[in-house]
Amino acid sequence: MGIFKKRSIKSLGKKKSDMPEGLWNKCPSCGAIIDEITLKQRHRVCTKCDHHFMLTSQERVEMLLDPDSFEELDPNLNSIDALGFKGYMDKVKSYQKKTGLRDAVLTGRGLIQNKPVTLGVMDFRFLGASMGSAVGEKLTRSIEVATEEKRGTIIVSASGGARMHEGIFSLMQMAKTSGALARHHEAGLPFISILTHPTTGGVTASFATLGDINMAEPGCMIGFAGPRVIKETTHQDLPPGFQTAEFLLEHGLIDMIAPRSDMRERLGALLDYMLPEAKSA
Repeated sequence: MGIFKKRSIKSLGKKKSDMPEGLWNKCPSCGAIIDEITLKQRHRVCTKCDHHFMLTSQERVEMLLDPDSFEELDPNLNSIDALGFKGYMDKVKSYQKKTGLRDAVLTGRGLIQNKPVTLGVMDFRFLGASMGSAVGEKLTRSIEVATEEKRGTIIVSASGGARMHEGIFSLMQMAKTSGALARHHEAGLPFISILTHPTTGGVTASFATLGDINMAEPGCMIGFAGPRVIKETTHQDLPPGFQTAEFLLEHGLIDMIAPRSDMRERLGALLDYMLPEAKSA
């Protein structure tokens, strides 16, 4: 008879975890395990394959603007349920609580290498950054501020498209934002559009592709309808890399691809050329 008896797994009791959540992240591209501190220091870019993780709107502002230069615009603007869509306002309130945002975009004034801009950053955490009336209104107002104050305007897009809960009111934002950008262009002021993963639907079909410079992050998906929908509609095989930033750069829809490590410097150089007489705000 053995002196020692092997314990069963059940006898060990309930599994405990002493490691707090959120300390490690797995890259969806290469599978690398990266600690949160390193990932944050690299603006959430994989250390192995340079995959660009999604950023929050607050992280984008911190990455792009000069320190302490951000002044938020229209912080209390909210969506309303104009169509009486069942459960819509409950969803909005739920995402407001989860993200700390009023809606799917954060807008404000700021400086990039001492050049005055307005910045709008869409946040995919909030209802897939869908564009409803509040999103369109905030972006339009930020563009109008840039026009009035002779600033450049920059919009960072990441969106599933128009917000279905608002129907025609969401689709109206495509024309409204485009009209504001047309007036901004007539004033001789620059608009730089930054497309990130994913940028689709009505956002792609309006302001996201109207930039004087259309810039994209590496590997991001950009398109109107999804590749599966297009394939089922056309009954054709899609070319390799279809709807990636690299594919669209090759075919002329975007002007450049900029990794996050270079983006602020590239924006500063572009603004230095496009806003040569601008004074700091």
